[in-house]
Amino acid sequence: MFSKRFHRPAKAISIKVALWYTGIYVLSSLLLFIFFYCFISATFEKADREKVRIELGAIFALYEIGGIDGVGDFIAQRNRAYKTYPFLIRVADNANKTIFLFCPEQWASFDASKLEKISPDAEKPWIRLAGPETGYVLDVGSARLSEDHWVQVGAGTEGRERVLLHFRDSFLIVVVPLFALGLGGGVFLSRKTLKPIRNLIRTVRSIDIGKTTAKVPRSMAEDELDELAELFNEMLDNIYRLIDGMRNSLDNVAHDLRTPMTRLRNVAEIALQTGNDADLSRQALEKCAEESERILVMLETLMDISEAEIGVMNIDRQIVDISALLEKVSDLYQFVAEEKGIGFSIRTPENLPAAVDSTRIGQAVANVIDNAIKFTPEGGSVALEVSRIEKEVVIKIRDTGIGIPREELPKIWERLYRGEKSRSEKGLGLGLSLVKGIVDAHGGRIEVFSQPGEGSEFVITLPALPKG
Repeated sequence: MFSKRFHRPAKAISIKVALWYTGIYVLSSLLLFIFFYCFISATFEKADREKVRIELGAIFALYEIGGIDGVGDFIAQRNRAYKTYPFLIRVADNANKTIFLFCPEQWASFDASKLEKISPDAEKPWIRLAGPETGYVLDVGSARLSEDHWVQVGAGTEGRERVLLHFRDSFLIVVVPLFALGLGGGVFLSRKTLKPIRNLIRTVRSIDIGKTTAKVPRSMAEDELDELAELFNEMLDNIYRLIDGMRNSLDNVAHDLRTPMTRLRNVAEIALQTGNDADLSRQALEKCAEESERILVMLETLMDISEAEIGVMNIDRQIVDISALLEKVSDLYQFVAEEKGIGFSIRTPENLPAAVDSTRIGQAVANVIDNAIKFTPEGGSVALEVSRIEKEVVIKIRDTGIGIPREELPKIWERLYRGEKSRSEKGLGLGLSLVKGIVDAHGGRIEVFSQPGEGSEFVITLPALPKG
């Protein structure tokens, strides 16, 4: 069954939504961690380098006061008394040979002699000196004391790295709960989001097992999925109406075909029983042809109505003069009305163009006129009036016939429907269904106004061509 094909994809979508949500949630957390990690690292680095700049400024001030010897005394004093001073201090000449050096005990593993291999540069004052054991580095800033001397001050990154390491460890501890939270949130949201889809699947399954009145429950959230449920329910309603219409149509067709088919069979049997009587055989064949024509007309009309209802009726639009077209149609029924003793009048303006299928519109108007004459008693009248109102052509067919009861008005457009007062007249009950189908196919509309015993008025409205 087709509903089984929905089961596996629904689960797959739910899992995909949960995984996508989890991935986005964890990725967002990772990006947030990277942002704060870089921010904290840059902030600490900026603070450390600012301390180095201050120290460089202090040494430069000493140099201006006491010259190179004053700086040497300062470094010697640090070597004697400040073994844990937070800065590495080095003074070098123009050849980058070390003149004075102070290296605290905590940085004894750093090979300060490497600085002699890297010439100081005023444009790139910062040098990173890696330690062989600790994994930390020294940020060394350089500044010129004079044309003959350079001073370098370095600060360790140990404190900064400890904070960042603690931050990384904290993130690794938090990432597992974050993943679980993201996965749980993804599953919850996917189930909540896809609930209308699951309702849709359950509805399709219930239809598959024969529950033809099933509907999709709506969330009333007025979102896209709720709109989908509403549209699906409307589609189901249309399908149910179509099925009921098809069932009723088939019943009516079977009923209406039974009579001509029975007559056709009876005539054929009579012809077979007459032996070699040529006249009786000819009459039988003529009756068979009449009944066959009646059946063919019914089937062709049903096909036309079906094409109109599903929007595939072949409409050959051409610019025609509606007035001239309807005058030709009226001429055909003028004699019919006179034979029945009914007055027939037509009033049309000159040259009323419209883009229509002349054959189809003629057929539609002819059906309405035929009904008007058929249900108007002797002495009555039928009037055809054509006019243009703004951008529309309006065709009115009025009669003084038996009229249509109010409760039957909505049903007259149904195929094979015949009212109580029309059952005594010959017909298939398809005329007005075909008329409505043709008018709808042209983008027009048809209305009826009627009172029992006072007659009926059918109004056909079609798009007209612009004036000029």
